Parts: sequence; structure tokens; C-alpha cells
Amino acid sequence: MRILHIFDHSLPLHSGYTFRSANILREQHRLGWKTHHLTSPKQLDCLAMEEDVDGLHFYRTPQPSGLLSGLPVANYWALMQATERRLLELATRLKPDLLHAHSPVLNAIPAIRVGRRLGIPVVYEIRAFWEDAAVDHGTQTEGGLRYRATRALETWAVRRADHVITICQGLREDLIARGIPSDKIGVVPNAVDAEAFSQGGPADPELRTRLGLTGKRVVGFIGSFYAYEGLDLLIGTLPRLLELDRDIRVLLVGGGPQETNLKAQAQALGVADKVLFTGRVPHAQVGQYYDQIDLLAYPRQPMRLTNLVTPLKPLEAMAQGRLFIASDVGGHKELIEDGRTGLLFRAGDGRDLADKVVAAFNLPAGGEELRRSARRFVEEERTWVRSVARYQDIYGRLSGGRPV
Repeated sequence: MRILHIFDHSLPLHSGYTFRSANILREQHRLGWKTHHLTSPKQLDCLAMEEDVDGLHFYRTPQPSGLLSGLPVANYWALMQATERRLLELATRLKPDLLHAHSPVLNAIPAIRVGRRLGIPVVYEIRAFWEDAAVDHGTQTEGGLRYRATRALETWAVRRADHVITICQGLREDLIARGIPSDKIGVVPNAVDAEAFSQGGPADPELRTRLGLTGKRVVGFIGSFYAYEGLDLLIGTLPRLLELDRDIRVLLVGGGPQETNLKAQAQALGVADKVLFTGRVPHAQVGQYYDQIDLLAYPRQPMRLTNLVTPLKPLEAMAQGRLFIASDVGGHKELIEDGRTGLLFRAGDGRDLADKVVAAFNLPAGGEELRRSARRFVEEERTWVRSVARYQDIYGRLSGGRPV
């Protein structure tokens, strides 16, 4: 089985998207499949036509040029045209049995066009709906003209792909509601390599002192500061948290579009000295910062994106046996069993968040039973071995009966 994957971006860029992609490819290699990998022109700062990264070989797509590439909206067509040209060239030469396009729809449409031209089946894998992510980024408004156009484009692609994969039931059910046959949509959920995650260790006392956290109870978040993550709710809740426990501090590791707003919010609330922003830290040091956090917080705001999509970070926390609290948006509820693998609070409710944070800090034995249960769930249900095995049936249906 030869599969040509089409990605938005890949390693060496670091994101949940690139980590999922890399794990899928490595596990498919262990199954004995031959995979080729193309990225779109959105692979930033890449000038090479081919590149080896962490044992994976990627073909790159040059940036488009010309009038369309510089115009809003029209530049999307330029991106798709560039991807289609590069994909047609590679598919003609490599002769894959299958084209596997990963979201966004800007990758699906070129794959469908090339697949039809060359007679190659196309799988389209959706990790989130592009239009919903655009709402959070502020480039579209829900229900607006561009939103509806993007949604229509997504539906067009889903109807024409030979098979569709989603990462969770929320996305699958949304597609079924659009009239897509349920037997055309498979689910390959997010997972982790449990063996790659060591159990959380004690906090480095020197780093704790340097951060000013000695003797404090630390609620923290590590990642990108997007609006949908709800970090503004966490900071907004801090005054009440301090009334309940004056030794609580918030540690935010990373950065992103909301960083300036979050710092201004902390200042306006008079808690700037109780919120520590570290900025982005080297990947090799992230584990040390995780160890400084007593309770991880994932306070995602309720919206279509968070209700439909399951995130990766809570799974990583489970794999490390860490205690965490999360909002009860649909994507979290599909992934987390309250009181067994994690703790949930009412999304958008700062008072409930504060009360649940204090309750979490007072769990018997530091929540050891919950931590062990979460780790077991990952080991038994959410490994990449189990998730990627689901591709076998999907690919098999499209391979004309040939062994996968």
C-alpha cells in the first residue's frame, strides 16, 4: 500500500497538527505501508523542494506568485493551484494507491481534482472545520458570508471525497447532519505514545525559586494563547481564587495572539504579580515547567470549535499522570470522564472554576487515584497503535480488495 499524504504544514514546525501527522506516519511505517508526504505552500520559512526531518521525508510546495497570491480570498485559490500542480507532478511520478488529504479544505480540493484526473481514490481527514477556527482568529464571523462560503466548500469536498475521516464524534455528527452518509465517515481519534511520556516528577526547587513559586499552589497552562483556550476566564477567576486560597498562583508558559490582552487583564484586575508569563521555552525544557504546575487548566470557552473538536493536551496530561481541570465543552466531554480521568467545570463559569480548583487541591493523596485511572485510560484506549489501526479498514475499502 502506497499512500501520498497532503498536509497543511509539518515538522520541523511544532503544533498539535504536526505531532499528530508525525505519529500517524511512523505508525503506518510500522504497519509496513509506504508513505510519501507533501506539504502545502503554508509550510513557513521553507525554501527547499524536499526535506528530511526526524526520519521523515517531506516534499514541499513552492509559494505561489502572481496577482492572485497577493489578494485577500483570491490567495486561497493561488494556494490550491500551487498545491495541485505539485501534487499532480508527484502523484504521476510516485504512483500512489491512495491520496490522503488532511485538513484544511485547501488540501482536499487539489487532492480530489488530482485523484479524479489520475483515477486514484481520495481520503479527506478533517481535524477541525476551517471556518470555525477562522472565527476564533477573528478573520470570519459565524454565519457571515465568508463563513457560509467556507462551510459550503467543506461540504462540497466531503461529498466528493471517496472516504472521510474525522478525529472525533463531534465532527462526524456535524457532517452527518449535513446529509453525508454515516458509513462514509470514519473516526481516527487523537492519541499519544504513552511510553514516550514519563510520569511527572517533583518540581526543580531551583527553578521554582527563580519563578517565585516556592510555597505556592500553582495552576498552569502550557501552549499557545488563543482566545478559545479561555485563559482570560482563568485570569478573571484569580481574584476569587485568592479569596479562597491566598497561596494560589497562575503560571502561563508559551505565547500567542492573546498574550498582550491577558497581561493587560491581569494588570487591570490587580493580580499581575500573581500571574507569571514565562514566554516560550525550549522544547527540551517543557517537562521542567510541567513539573512546576500542581494543577493544569484547560478552560476552553464554549463555541462551535471547542464543542466539536477534541484537543490533544488533556491526553498528554493523562499520559503523564498529571492532575488537570477542564471546561465541560463538547470536545472535552467526549474525551474526559469527570472524576475518573480528569475534572470538569461548567464552561464559562468562573465561580465554578474557582470552586473546582480549590476542590482539586484538596483531593485525597493529591488525586493519586484519579491520576492512575487517567494513565490507564490512555494506555488501554488512546495509543497511536490503536488509533492508526483504524486506517486499515478504511484503506482496505478503497483498495479494491487488495491487501492493505
